[in-house]
This record gives sequence, structure tokens and C-alpha cells, in this order.
Amino acid sequence: MTKMLTLKNERKIRLCNFTSESVELGILLAIVGGFLDAYTFVGRGGVFANAQTGNVVLMGIEAATGEWGQAVLHAVPILAFMVGVVVAEMIKKPSMCLFMQDSERAVLILETIVLFIVGFIPYTSPSIIVTVAISFVSSVQISSFRKLVGSTYSTTMVTGNLRSATQEAYIAFTKKDDESARRTIRYSTINLSFLSGAILGGLLTSFIGVKAVWIPVIVLIFSIILFNSERKDMNANIEIQD
Repeated sequence: MTKMLTLKNERKIRLCNFTSESVELGILLAIVGGFLDAYTFVGRGGVFANAQTGNVVLMGIEAATGEWGQAVLHAVPILAFMVGVVVAEMIKKPSMCLFMQDSERAVLILETIVLFIVGFIPYTSPSIIVTVAISFVSSVQISSFRKLVGSTYSTTMVTGNLRSATQEAYIAFTKKDDESARRTIRYSTINLSFLSGAILGGLLTSFIGVKAVWIPVIVLIFSIILFNSERKDMNANIEIQD
């Protein structure tokens, strides 16, 4: 009996890993990542909240010029990003995956709630509030969904994906490697999805305003639906095997 429970728990953990690496889910999350960067840049103070490189650079520049107040403001999103990493690591522990249906779905629900609330924050509010919230969401997402069919990738920035796509394309071309060709297509698909999200984010934020952030909420809901669908399919297969 104990052995059967252990086997089912191991299958449950493998199931969490399988669904979080699917290409379909990666496409939707990349759209969200691109949209949020465009949203904060166009409608929330001209900043990129997903990647923290810019905040680190600006914090250093402000500190060098003695503008300590501004330096602290740039430090706040960085701290929010770090908190997001800690939260994601806590949620995705294998022990947590045994108590909730899957930790990745919990992350998607958390993102959905936070972004829904952001849509109620008016333009007149300090931009730092929104930047912190989206930095947190970005951190949780990038920490929870790091594999695309076994390959490392990101859904909130394209630098690494672009390097990987180019590298795999070079290997596929020079060594006639079919697997590298497939990885090239996957990475390129994610990059194009991110670009599509950025285009939509720029356009819709200009027309709709602050509530444009609810578009990623809709995409995340579709992601949760996809997650549930894949889970049901896998559970059906497990029951057949049992």
C-alpha cells in the first residue's frame, strides 16, 4: 500500500514537470511577458519591469550622482523581484506539489490575481506601485517556468532565448542536427510570441489605458485552462496504466 502511494506521488511530481514545460503554455506565458513590458513602458512611467538589469544600472547611476532617494526607488523593484524568487521556490517544493494539485497552477492563479488588482490602480498613483507588483509577478513566472521541453528558456525576456535560438540554428545547419532544428523552432516561436505580446501591449495600452493589463489576465486564464486540460489527459493515461 505504501509503495503504491509513493508511486502515485512520484507520478504526480512528474506530471507537474511535464505540463510546465509544454510549448503551448510557453507561448501563452511569453505573450504575457512581452505585454507586461510594453504595458509598463507605455503606460506606467516608461520602465521595463520584467528584467532588472535596467534598474540595477539606474540605481548605480543615481548613487554615483548622489541621488540616493532615486537610487532607493530603483532598488524597490529589485527587492520585489527577489521576494518573487523566494515565493516561487517555496511554492514549487516537491512537498508542496503533493499537497496542492500542482504548484505551477498555483503560480498562474497568483499572477492572475495580482495583475487583476493592478488594473484598478489609476494613472495618478505612483508608478512604483505598479512596477513593484509586475516585477514580483515577473519574478514568480520566470522562476516557476524555466524549461521548454527540457531546454532552459525564459518567458519574460528574450536575450537568452535569442542566443539559444541562434546557437541551435548554427548547430542544426553545420551538423545537420534534427533535434537542434526542433529546438531552434521552439525558441523562435517563444521569441515571436514575446514580440506579439509586446505589440499587443503597446497598442492596447495606448487605446485602453491602465485596464489593458487585464488582457494578460485573460491569457493567464487560458494558461490555467490549458494546464488543467493537460493534467486531465495525463491523469487519464495514469489511470489506464494503473
